[in-house]
Amino acid sequence: MTSVPEVNPVVRRGQSSDEPAESVRAHHGGDHTEYKSDVAHSEGPLWGIMMKLGLVLLFAAYVHGCGTPTYEPSVSRVVNGVDARPYSWPWQISLQYLSGSTYRHTCGGTLLTPEWVMTAGHCIGSVERIVVHPHWDDNCLSCGNDIAMIKLASPVDLNDKVQPSCLPESGQIVPNNDPCYITGWGRLYSGGPIASKLQQALLPVVGHSICSRSDWWGSTVKTTMVCAGGDIRSGCHGDSGGPLNCRGGDGRWYVQGVTSFVSSRGCNTPLKPTVFTRTSSFTKWISDTLLQY
Repeated sequence: MTSVPEVNPVVRRGQSSDEPAESVRAHHGGDHTEYKSDVAHSEGPLWGIMMKLGLVLLFAAYVHGCGTPTYEPSVSRVVNGVDARPYSWPWQISLQYLSGSTYRHTCGGTLLTPEWVMTAGHCIGSVERIVVHPHWDDNCLSCGNDIAMIKLASPVDLNDKVQPSCLPESGQIVPNNDPCYITGWGRLYSGGPIASKLQQALLPVVGHSICSRSDWWGSTVKTTMVCAGGDIRSGCHGDSGGPLNCRGGDGRWYVQGVTSFVSSRGCNTPLKPTVFTRTSSFTKWISDTLLQY
């Protein structure tokens, strides 16, 4: 049996663990928003009913406008990453930290509503007032649950250049070889420079039955994860937290994965596809979080 190498998160953080939350920002299309949370927990005898009603209203409010970019992305089946068409992935977020007087990219994220961004748990660390999945273990990346939600200090203005992505239905499984796209400002190759322009790359989905084979990722990959790529195409350091974009049967784009980790042998190691948190495994948790805070 092939040994499973140590996994690497698809990020190299420049932010120290004791850096205050106020030094980190979400950047989108030239607009800068510090993400401080209003953590007001609502409780009461009608909470369960309100949650169910809220779920219906929440998705009714955003399903019509999600996943339909005004500027269509170029989705030709290119092999390597290419510059994305401007504004064609209008839900892509760059999480940045303050280094001296300069903000620097550290992770990606996905705009789900005007107030909420989804990213990877390991992109957040111990920053307060950010909702990290309760079962995320910072010392065990391959244990899963690598997902977090950020509530912005103020809602963004949706327009033809800033739009939310769609969430998949709970439990939905993307089929093997489905042509999905990773987007981000991560390193162009292992040890290489951070991309100066948003990149996109075609990453066909690798089914769990294949990705969990001993010569692929083996037991490292859980059913709450999704694999994509596995040849010369992959995510790399700095792409963490960003979306795996897959077009649904309705023509809309869905964020089916949150970029999580690659092999420590290199970003584009054969038979070691990029591993994402499977969004559909956490749809209910995401919905509850959006309604609870």
